[in-house]
Amino acid sequence: MQVQGGGTVSVQPGGVSCDDGSACHEEYEPGTEVTLTARAQPGYQLAGWTGVPCPASSTTCTVALEQPASVTVQFAPQATARSACADIYKAGFNLVSGTAVHAIPSLPRPAKGQPFADPTYKTCVVRVTDHAREPPQDFARNDYSRRQAFNADGSRLIVYAYDGSWHLYDANSYAHLRRLDGPAGDAEPQWHPTNPDLLYYLPTNGGLTVHELNVSTNTSRVVGNLRGRLPWPDVARLWTKSEGSPSADARYWAFMAETSNFAPRGIVVWDRVTDTIVATMDNNERPDHLSMSPSGNHVVVSWLNRVVAYDRNLKNPRTLQASSEHSDIALAPNGDDVYVSVDYKANDGAVFMVNLRTGERTNLFPSYISGTATAMHFSGKAFDKPGWVLVSTYGNYGGALQWLHRKIFAVQLAANPKIYQIAHTHVVDNGYWTEPQASVSRDFRKILFTSNWEVNTNKDVDAYMIELPEGALK
Repeated sequence: MQVQGGGTVSVQPGGVSCDDGSACHEEYEPGTEVTLTARAQPGYQLAGWTGVPCPASSTTCTVALEQPASVTVQFAPQATARSACADIYKAGFNLVSGTAVHAIPSLPRPAKGQPFADPTYKTCVVRVTDHAREPPQDFARNDYSRRQAFNADGSRLIVYAYDGSWHLYDANSYAHLRRLDGPAGDAEPQWHPTNPDLLYYLPTNGGLTVHELNVSTNTSRVVGNLRGRLPWPDVARLWTKSEGSPSADARYWAFMAETSNFAPRGIVVWDRVTDTIVATMDNNERPDHLSMSPSGNHVVVSWLNRVVAYDRNLKNPRTLQASSEHSDIALAPNGDDVYVSVDYKANDGAVFMVNLRTGERTNLFPSYISGTATAMHFSGKAFDKPGWVLVSTYGNYGGALQWLHRKIFAVQLAANPKIYQIAHTHVVDNGYWTEPQASVSRDFRKILFTSNWEVNTNKDVDAYMIELPEGALK
């Protein structure tokens, strides 16, 4: 095998890795199934394969070798795609910082694919989906704040339709690309951390296998099978109950183990890289959800009346909160995991974080202001921009509009944090499907949220994207 251009190709089985200008070889028995994985260096993209029948754009190629094969993998310089938001941002743009109250201007529902500047904050907003004219049935929405909507390089995004189907969109042109084969309903799709073509998913409402989908070819393979490997003979489902994620590098996964009737049996930590079960723990209490932390060092279990962090071996429990509220787990600037949530039992309704390594709690800002309250979601998925969390709010009540209401904003993970107000959601609260539930990309450059856009409907919702210029968070 020979590699040309800026990239590397790894081969399994065997573990051979080949880079630019080098020639590598490996011997196999006839009929061996071999998987080649191409990874482009920054500024390059995969240009094609020769010697194997693989699509030029597919970064993963699996072939059964019946005879000797000479393979060449080519990488080419990546063309710089001009952002549709380039004309929105002017020289010297700065995000609006602080907690000043701004009225929400009335705006007609925008047309799909036409970027515009938020009237108040001058950020670039664009409607990505138009479910009335595209394949997603009844609605097209961002699935959840704790799920990463964007792939590894921010070029693709996924949305969820009312019929349980998942759809792939181009995050630069906003084109609907395809309905994804494989994931259906509550399949918990998780993007691969470095390969933009791959995402992982589970059987609907959990199962005993983990699947990998190539979104370019729309084909799947099983990458984890835990059937018959667990201490509970009647376990039929492994899942996070929709709100969890693997570690940021997708190596460590935490699952709730349940029977076919959703009766709890235990908790499992699985290492995807070595395909080993790291730890198990019996339990008879069903959590609301659980998640691996970004570092992979902790498992955070949101029981119904408390939130507890365990280490990777499910030992050394540490209580983080006395109730289970909306939350996420983000990375601090030093790489520590921090649990971010809201304390509705505190006198000021504090939004806070807890360092999972030290147990230290830091209040970030109050949410009870002048007799008001609001619901909120958190997205800590900007793993390449540690030290920040995204917040989206809805359902405010109790008094006049306050700075944090019906809005999307970024919060620094520090005492007395910087707060950047990013955009209004234009949501009219009308049930679960209308909650914005904003999700942030790994680099904090793109944000996907749901909105019915000033129409009082419970299902006529679409996905909207905010794109921030590089260096916006300072």
